[in-house]
Amino acid sequence: MRHTPELSFAHWRRSSYSNANGGACVEITDDFPGVVPIRDSKTPHGPALVVTAVSWDAFVTALKS
Repeated sequence: MRHTPELSFAHWRRSSYSNANGGACVEITDDFPGVVPIRDSKTPHGPALVVTAVSWDAFVTALKS
């Protein structure tokens, strides 16, 4: 069974590529071993997508290449 982490006290961060106004970007938190929660910065109280850390690393690597 998979467990969705409690995100109420997560420390979210934005990409360094975000502009000063916040823009249309995503935020992630590194607070949870093995998974990476992701949310829309425009709706911080909305739902979050939770992916495995392995999947997130593969995604970021693909973006960089």
